[in-house]
Amino acid sequence: MSEKSEKDKKAFQSYLDNIKAKTGKTPADFRALAKEKGLTKAGEIVAWLKKDFGLGYGHAGAIWQLIGHADDVKASPDDRLAKLFAGKKAVWRKAYDALGARVRRFGTDVQVAPNMTYINLCRGSKKFAIVQMTADRLDIGIKLKGVAPTEQFEAAGSWNAMVTHRVRISDPKQIDAEVLAWLRQAYDATKTELGELA
Repeated sequence: MSEKSEKDKKAFQSYLDNIKAKTGKTPADFRALAKEKGLTKAGEIVAWLKKDFGLGYGHAGAIWQLIGHADDVKASPDDRLAKLFAGKKAVWRKAYDALGARVRRFGTDVQVAPNMTYINLCRGSKKFAIVQMTADRLDIGIKLKGVAPTEQFEAAGSWNAMVTHRVRISDPKQIDAEVLAWLRQAYDATKTELGELA
């Protein structure tokens, strides 16, 4: 197992440990409770976990992934990327690969971590952006607290609580210097957050 995948595994386990400390429940407990309640859809499971157990969106989403995608959790990052770009979303793979290559140039600590619904862009273990595809659009979520939204750099709103801003890309040419500057600013801001934690 590579050092990165071992680190990712430990980070995810820490996430699960925090959930257990807060709720007293393991993923297996949540799986059994969801089955008892007849809950199967992502939205209803996440809402239930947030309401009944006080979990935030990220923690509830992690449990949903373990409940709803037990087999997918074991998938390799390459397999997860392939699944994210399956079918009609395949048109965005080339644009994503180009974007990913440019973002990786920000620093050796850039980590690309695909999950079952989107791709996390992290500086070490701190997320600074996400990328999510539909057949028609590639959305880039950027975490930049305190930065006013613009027409293109809109507030994320309810789209994804893990980021503050959203850029909707309907043509790969829209992934321009301005979008990369926002991503770089978010990456740089993460260093400040990491420094404050030290």
